[in-house]
Amino acid sequence: MQTRALHAYLRRRNANARHCDVLAAERKDRARIRSERGIRWGERPLKTAA
Repeated sequence: MQTRALHAYLRRRNANARHCDVLAAERKDRARIRSERGIRWGERPLKTAA
């Protein structure tokens, strides 16, 4: 049963795969947004003074 579920999942994922250039552009944009906010890996966002 697990094998069938895994194969069905992989078929669905491969059928709906996005182009690698699109994925790279999205990663780059998310990294830019993180850097603007000053968020680093494993840290909490900086709290702004109210």
